Amino acid sequence: MAYNQEVYERAAKIMENRRLCAEQDLEKRRSELFAGCPRAAEIEKELTSFSLKAAKAVIMGANIKQELTKMKEKNLALQNELNAILDEKGLPRNYLEPWYECKICSDKGNVDGKMCECMKMLVKKTAYEQLNSISPLSLSTFEGFSTNYYPDIPAEKGEGRSPREFMTSVLNYCRKYADSFSPRSRSMIFQGGTGLGKTHLSLAIAQRVIEQGYGVIYVSAPDIVMQLEKEHFSGRYGETGDSEQLLTECDLLILDDLGTEFQTKYTVATIYNIINKRILTSHPTIISTNLSLSAMNQLYGDRMVSRVIGMLDRVEFVGNDIRQIKRREKRTNK
Repeated sequence: MAYNQEVYERAAKIMENRRLCAEQDLEKRRSELFAGCPRAAEIEKELTSFSLKAAKAVIMGANIKQELTKMKEKNLALQNELNAILDEKGLPRNYLEPWYECKICSDKGNVDGKMCECMKMLVKKTAYEQLNSISPLSLSTFEGFSTNYYPDIPAEKGEGRSPREFMTSVLNYCRKYADSFSPRSRSMIFQGGTGLGKTHLSLAIAQRVIEQGYGVIYVSAPDIVMQLEKEHFSGRYGETGDSEQLLTECDLLILDDLGTEFQTKYTVATIYNIINKRILTSHPTIISTNLSLSAMNQLYGDRMVSRVIGMLDRVEFVGNDIRQIKRREKRTNK
């Protein structure tokens, strides 16, 4: 797909820095080795001079075949001597070569005039990061999710599990989902009141999935709708149209605070289309919302709600507003 120019420029800069770092690291290794072993420096100097010697032999009219055979033998002997030095010092045989991240393009980003696969992946990753940057959301961890804020007794006698027990099972479910994630994992909708940990756990999933190398977009519904509207009505959409395509094609989409965006026919249709496309292509989506199913039905209509109910696993969040509890604790501790 086509990305905007800024994405390509950012990716190219990252690739340039990778190559520069690899070459600077090589110079540092060379200096350290040659300082303690002058013979290694002499060998490298002799090895790099062979092409010049070959050219000189041709100019002087020497027996080229005989001369090249001698030079090849000398070159091999020097290589073996240098390898012996590296082995003795416990260093890898490629110690005096640049350690590029991509062995195919040597961190140039292209091979024979075509974009290398590493560059394609970097461009896509950069586009995800640019889209994620429009949202104030930041990644969380499972370790930072405390079930101590949930009541450890049922709300009513004989009700069964306490909110703490219930949310412990939700935490374990989310952790298992993240650890076993694949681009064909199930989609989920997190439902419950404000401040019950929906955003925290969805972003903890995002963190774990990103660590596994998958492309994740995590945005709030109001922010992404605003971004899509800006692209659509500015005329940029259709020239690049990158945001909506990224949202429908990324490995995991996390859509936070569904229902808090400004409601128009355009926003309702846009959200439905994104969710529906991801369902049709089996791309996993996690939606978090404070809305009940009936409230969702009022905002988005039967068509959207039937898709959500039928195709997304529903995960309910229970308990009391943790944000308020933390604010009270903060005031008490002052």
